[in-house]
Amino acid sequence: MATSRLMRAIRVSEFGAPSVLQLCTDVPVPDPGQRQVLIRVHACGVNPVETYIRAGTYSRKPSLPYTPGSDVSGVVEAVGEGVTQIKAGQRVFTTATETGGYAEYTVAPEDCVHRLPDGLDFTQGAAVGVPYFTAYRALVHKARVRAGETVLVHGASGGVGVAACQLGRALGLKVLGTAGTTQGLELVLQNGAHHSFNHREEGYTSKIMEATGGEGVNVVVEMLSNINLSNDLQMLANGGRITVVGSRGPVEINPRDTMAKESSIVGVALFCASAEEKRECASLLFAGMDAGWLRPSVGPQYPLNMAAQAHHDIIHCSGAAGKMVLTMM
Repeated sequence: MATSRLMRAIRVSEFGAPSVLQLCTDVPVPDPGQRQVLIRVHACGVNPVETYIRAGTYSRKPSLPYTPGSDVSGVVEAVGEGVTQIKAGQRVFTTATETGGYAEYTVAPEDCVHRLPDGLDFTQGAAVGVPYFTAYRALVHKARVRAGETVLVHGASGGVGVAACQLGRALGLKVLGTAGTTQGLELVLQNGAHHSFNHREEGYTSKIMEATGGEGVNVVVEMLSNINLSNDLQMLANGGRITVVGSRGPVEINPRDTMAKESSIVGVALFCASAEEKRECASLLFAGMDAGWLRPSVGPQYPLNMAAQAHHDIIHCSGAAGKMVLTMM
């Protein structure tokens, strides 16, 4: 179905600083193809990885020009041929898009579009997709956590961190979380952590070890590996696992630190998840939303025309406090 409608969208024509995020008002509204869904976007999550892609420093680079954004929430405008599970008018959220989420409309594959429960608003819907699916992948698919184990969520006050705290508690783990501000520490405790620690304080790793009775943690969900990885290895229990969710550069570690406790370091990338793994994750998350323990915490909100400021702030803020989102309305 051809369309002449135009929309506002952020377009990136060159890799670089946040200023390359340009608001355009004459972008054609995309049409959904085979097994695709057209969504009128109400909100879109902002993720650190999107800043790395925009800067051109990430391993996967999109073709220019492009529109960033993968986890949107909104209302289905139309569906393409072959779509059977999604209907126009439904409230939905996504874990990926085809045309980018920093826009008033986006097209997403049907298998990446999920029903948004009535109990969550659109800003919360934009905080579900990437954070919760990533946290589940880190804890279950990669770390293979078992009830009764202790997990350290290193950087627990952002989108993925809050999700990991809530999921960890629901999975029967002892949850320890770190943050860098008083607000962040309170947020971590409010979202399932048994204990919180200020990772800006000298000696905080000793306090974490004390909280484990000197045994160490079984699992670390790590958001800033280039800073913390070496310390993480020191805090692991025997057979401990570190899941690398985020990193902003290289880091040097001593491989002997992995040998002494037979520990492991594994990367986490949501785009590597199989269709079966995504369905498994979605089933648990919907159970959490229905039961009420899955409640996304929304942090700073920016209008679409302030996307560049959002990209600056998500990297340079003093400490995360919930999921950052862009709003279209």
